[in-house]
Amino acid sequence: MLRMSVAAREYLMLGDDIKIVFLGGSGKHMRIMIDAPREINVVRSRVLEKEIPEQERAKLPKYYAQEEHPEKYKKKSNVIITGGNRENH
Repeated sequence: MLRMSVAAREYLMLGDDIKIVFLGGSGKHMRIMIDAPREINVVRSRVLEKEIPEQERAKLPKYYAQEEHPEKYKKKSNVIITGGNRENH
């Protein structure tokens, strides 16, 4: 599974013909736009889970948002400020 942070108006390409645009959001909601060929079936997880029997639904993986990214995912800065001057290393 790929995990990434994106800014509003950034997009992902899946193959040559599926584009997912991140429009932004607020609170717990994220707005996206999906540009895909009509032959591609796009279904929300909420809809899929309703069709699965309760005992099978319990076995499905659950994904939860994390408030803070783990330290290993944070970008390391290479900028050192010495005597009021910025130096890139």
